[in-house]
Parts: sequence; C-alpha cells; structure tokens
Amino acid sequence: MGKKVAFVLSGCGVKDGSEIHEAVAALIALDMAGYEIIYTAPDVDQAATVDHSTEEGESVTRNALREAARIARGNIKPLSHLRPEDYDAVVFPGGFGAALTLCSFAADGPECSVNPEVESLINAALMSGKPIAAMCIAPVILARTIPGARLTIGSHPETAAAVSAMGAVHVNCPVDESVVDAERKLVTTPAYMLAGGPAEVFEGALSMVEKLSELF
Repeated sequence: MGKKVAFVLSGCGVKDGSEIHEAVAALIALDMAGYEIIYTAPDVDQAATVDHSTEEGESVTRNALREAARIARGNIKPLSHLRPEDYDAVVFPGGFGAALTLCSFAADGPECSVNPEVESLINAALMSGKPIAAMCIAPVILARTIPGARLTIGSHPETAAAVSAMGAVHVNCPVDESVVDAERKLVTTPAYMLAGGPAEVFEGALSMVEKLSELF
C-alpha cells in the first residue's frame, strides 16, 4: 500500500479557490510516485467568490468543500472528519483560496489568522513527524502556523517580506525547484508565483514530490 496524502483544497479556481493547474500537476506527480490521495477541504463558505471570466467579485455564496469536490471528482471528505491515521503527509496546492479561506493573508497580511481546522491539521502533522508540502501562495499558511519555518513563495519581494514578518525564513527559489525545511519536514515550491505556464508548474510539482518522499 502506498502512503496517503491529505490533499487540502480551498474551492475550485485560481481567483477564489484552489488553482486547478497546480492541483492537477501535484496530483499527477503524487500519483506517479505511488501516493494515495485523500481529498479534503474545510466545510465552510469561501471568503470570496469571483467570476473568472471577468475577474469581478460575485455576490453569490459558494461552499469551499462543494466547490473543491469538482477537482476531487466528488470523492472528498470534510477536513473536520479527517483523522491522523488517515494520512501520512499533507499537501496544499495554491490558488487565492489558500489566502482567502484557508487563512486570511489576502486581507490581513502578516497579521492573518488560519482556519482552525487547517491549523489543527498542520499541528497534528508536525507533532507526528508527517511531511507537509505547499505550493504558490499556500506557504503563507505554514509561515503563520510554524515559527521559524524555512520556505519559499518564489521571489516576490512584498510577499517574501510578509513571510519574514511572520517569523519564517524565506528562501528565493526558481520555478522548477523546491525548498526543504528538513527539521520541520516542509517542502515548498513557487508554482504560479513564478510560472509562465502549466509545464513549469509541473516541473516544480515533480521537485516538490521528490523531496517530500525523501522526508519519510
């Protein structure tokens, strides 16, 4: 039996949920490496919804779990139902939902808060020595919850400064590589913080999964 990954989604779509290219790139890389995917998301309303054809905000309410089920092909469980024995590692794809719904970084910057279920998942993984990986903007969640975490969001100066303000150690990283914090068992990769297209996202995802596997 392959190891199981809790794959934490925040909706469906780059502007208000999980970035689909990043999610799929990570899923393919994980599948190629023999992991079993446990799709999960908090059963909460998204912090915002956006019409992706116009990039304008919408007044409708969308549930992060139900929207994320689109990426999971329906096979998803609420994050509140996830138990430590259900997974061996945790992966967060990017997308603005990570900074809107999984945490409040988009609104609050370095003073952001993290969804309590997400924070509990991260703390449980840390306590049991389970690796955690994050892509694109999602590493800000790790910066907020893990003091001194070594990670990357690529090289965007303002976001890197915010990460540092939260007490993390930011490392500039090219799009096709990833940064490892071996002490805390963290792997992060820039994805669309730097990528010009899905092929570059996939190269970073491959690096992330390779280094994730080395942390077991």
